[in-house]
Amino acid sequence: MMADDYTFSVNKNMNQFELVVDEDNIAFLEFYTDGKKMFLNHTEVPVDLRGRGIAAKLVEKSLAYCRENNLIVVPACSYVAHFIDDNPQWNDVLSEGYQM
Repeated sequence: MMADDYTFSVNKNMNQFELVVDEDNIAFLEFYTDGKKMFLNHTEVPVDLRGRGIAAKLVEKSLAYCRENNLIVVPACSYVAHFIDDNPQWNDVLSEGYQM
């Protein structure tokens, strides 16, 4: 299975974006919201699944969700900050002062 085949969802009860690989393997990106600001705090991929592009796909889908919902991203997670730095097409969703 490729990272494009996984199911993306927003788990508002757990405050995290999720990429479900199977029932035992879920990658997640924790968030905190304050008004229209979405603080992306921590990215976690199960150890057995690392190196497959899952974290990048999770962050990309999370940023797309933020863009579609007019949310302003604060990249509190270093992985998210590096991802945006490497993919400047996402700069438009960044909070002022976080332009990479």
